[in-house]
Amino acid sequence: MSALLSVRGATRRFGGVYAVRDVSLDVAHGETHAVIGPNGAGKSTLFKLIGGQLVATAGTVGYDGARIDRLAPHRRARLGIAFAFQDVPVFHRMTVAENVMVGAHAVTGAGPVAAVLRLPRHRREEASIRSLATVALDRVGLGSLADRAADSLPLGQQRALQVARALCGRPRLLLLDEPASGLRGPERSALAGLIEQLRGEGLSILLVEHDVAFVARLADRVTVLDLGRVIASGPFAQIRSDPAVIAAYLGGAE
Repeated sequence: MSALLSVRGATRRFGGVYAVRDVSLDVAHGETHAVIGPNGAGKSTLFKLIGGQLVATAGTVGYDGARIDRLAPHRRARLGIAFAFQDVPVFHRMTVAENVMVGAHAVTGAGPVAAVLRLPRHRREEASIRSLATVALDRVGLGSLADRAADSLPLGQQRALQVARALCGRPRLLLLDEPASGLRGPERSALAGLIEQLRGEGLSILLVEHDVAFVARLADRVTVLDLGRVIASGPFAQIRSDPAVIAAYLGGAE
């Protein structure tokens, strides 16, 4: 499979400390690729370098054959890259549907003047956004909850809402930042089923996660970080027996 996302030599230094150093990985079309590692391994920094929230000290990020490492996050979103961050809460005092509609900013362009003046272009876009939100909510199984207050949902459904918000931008690549964090067993299983469904629909996914069982179920390939460097990469069945991975992260546990 050809690469949709290609990271080469990504490095990020804060003063004299390297958070990420010479990291390379590919995400193929239609693939779920996971990045795992212990706390402080550099997973979140790498995620933000790919998303554009941080700028690399060195290295490149390519998407669909073109370099994007100097593009702002909103410009990456317009290219078809969507983000679902662990620490981004739902918008309070807004419904589930309204929360999801926020994610359509990447594919709309009527602008604030059209919105204020209620011009026909804005009205058409608003109808289109509502339609996108409805489809996204149905995809993640929240269609019946569209009019509920978003902050009334349990954590597992809030995570699904965040995925729906990302899907509202009609992405080709979805970046998920520790989506299973804090979820109970049934919630984790439901989220894994959703990710499997999205992969089956052809969406490419980069999953940053620490839950090994979650990754084992979902990932086609895994990249393992430790102290900011790649120490192993390949199918989970291969990396789980790598001595460096066992020493750094898995701790010998099956």
